[in-house]
Amino acid sequence: MRNTFYLFCVIGLLVSCNSRDSKKYVWHTREVTATAYNSLAYQTSSQPTLTAFGDSLKPGMKCIAVSRDLLSQGLKHNTLVTIEGLEGIYLVKDKMNRRWQNRIDIYMDNDVKAAKEWGRKKVTIKYRLEIKDSI
Repeated sequence: MRNTFYLFCVIGLLVSCNSRDSKKYVWHTREVTATAYNSLAYQTSSQPTLTAFGDSLKPGMKCIAVSRDLLSQGLKHNTLVTIEGLEGIYLVKDKMNRRWQNRIDIYMDNDVKAAKEWGRKKVTIKYRLEIKDSI
C-alpha cells in the first residue's frame, strides 16, 4: 500500500513538472534592416557594456538590439532570434534609440572592423513567440 502511494506521488510529480514545461511556441518571420554595433562608449553610452534592459554584454555573446516598434511585435527582452546570413540563435538584449524603425543592431563585441564590414542590409529574421492559451 505504501509503495503504491509513493508510486502515485512520483507520477504526480513528473506530470506536474512536465506540464509546466509544455509551453508552445511559434516562429514568426520578418524582413528588417540590420546594422551592427560594438561595446564602445562613442557608439553607445558611458557604460557601453550595459544594455537598456540592464543586461551586461560580454564578448562572444550573440545579442541584438531592436528598434522600439519591434517590441510591440513580440521582439521583447530575451526573445530568441535567427538572422539570415548568420549562424546561431541571438537574444534580444538591448533596445535602440526611438528614431529607428523596423531595425535590429547586431552586437559584435569590440570588433569595429567586423561591424563596418557588415554595414547595413535588409535581412530576414525569425523570432520565437510563446502561444498564449485562450481560456
